[in-house]
Amino acid sequence: MAKEKKKIYDSEQRTTDFAKRIIRLCKELPKNIINNPLISQIVRSSGSVGANYREANDALGKKDFVHRLRISRKEAKETKHWLELITEANLGVENKLKDLKQENQELINILSAIIVKTEKIKK
Repeated sequence: MAKEKKKIYDSEQRTTDFAKRIIRLCKELPKNIINNPLISQIVRSSGSVGANYREANDALGKKDFVHRLRISRKEAKETKHWLELITEANLGVENKLKDLKQENQELINILSAIIVKTEKIKK
């Protein structure tokens, strides 16, 4: 029986692990005039997902919390964009990117769910 991957439920750790996986991917990509700016952008946006999530956890109130979560979600959506462009620029890496794309979408969904739930809570 194959070992099942354990899901990480600590979102701070999960967002950090996601950014680390992006960095590992970028180290494997060929350095050229197309990839260099894509790599730079995706490393920034993927790292920003976790950084803003952490800031949200130290927010000064509900409004600040939701604002920082929205920034984190925006960065995750931007990361999705860069993953698509990296896929286009590096045909043959689709399989390597499949799990990253799925994790990215799950992070977007999680952030969206937290935002919706928080906004429903009365002031």
